Amino acid sequence: MIRNKYAIRREEAKEAYDETLGWIFSLFPTLAKRKEQKAQTLSGGEQQMLAIGRGLVSLPRLLMLDEPSLGLSPLLVSKLFQIIREINSGGTTVLLVEQNVYHSLAISNTGYVLENGEIRLSGSGNKLLSDDRIRQAYLGM
Repeated sequence: MIRNKYAIRREEAKEAYDETLGWIFSLFPTLAKRKEQKAQTLSGGEQQMLAIGRGLVSLPRLLMLDEPSLGLSPLLVSKLFQIIREINSGGTTVLLVEQNVYHSLAISNTGYVLENGEIRLSGSGNKLLSDDRIRQAYLGM
């Protein structure tokens, strides 16, 4: 029987489950403290951490995040973006859709600026952060 690469990847994720869960709890220590709690009783920030953790448990090659900072306190937003950078540094590609321009471009290898569904600008995160059009239109500088 020929096994496809996705079945093999699932088996690897199952075998590494305990180690992966430990890693997720190291990223989100609050989740470790709340592991016996029902998800619906968690705060918004904790639910966001849980959603990311659930995405990571399968050891994806690509993690897609849509507005992960929405509704979070500024302190949690900064921590979240540090964690996203750490996830990416570990070898997982992260596709991030985010309106928090400064934080998202600061951690991005490549960024795309969309307006009305069209790509208006693209480049490295640092290049886009230093672009005067971005600074004026999105960062108020």
